[in-house]
Amino acid sequence: MATAAVTVAVALVTWLLVSGSAARSLALGGACGLLYMRLLARSVGRLGPESRSLGRFQIVVPALLVVAAAKVPAIELLPALAGFVLYKPALLLQAFLNP
Repeated sequence: MATAAVTVAVALVTWLLVSGSAARSLALGGACGLLYMRLLARSVGRLGPESRSLGRFQIVVPALLVVAAAKVPAIELLPALAGFVLYKPALLLQAFLNP
């Protein structure tokens, strides 16, 4: 929820200060970051005595985001990548608000 809230807030600010296209790209990157975190959490949840390695499927998400930004003219690469890493400030925010 924190990642979604941070993504929406930053996308709104980007829309107001920069452009709608950049805000859409940032929101798409944020959605990909949310999916990445979900896949990573599921992979970490499966760790145990019988499984000692993380799944590698979650790395496909940022790769597909970069490929989509390269192929689709409506997606701007830098805002999309910035949106993708918005899960990191959301994790820090969550850690400081819920000690």
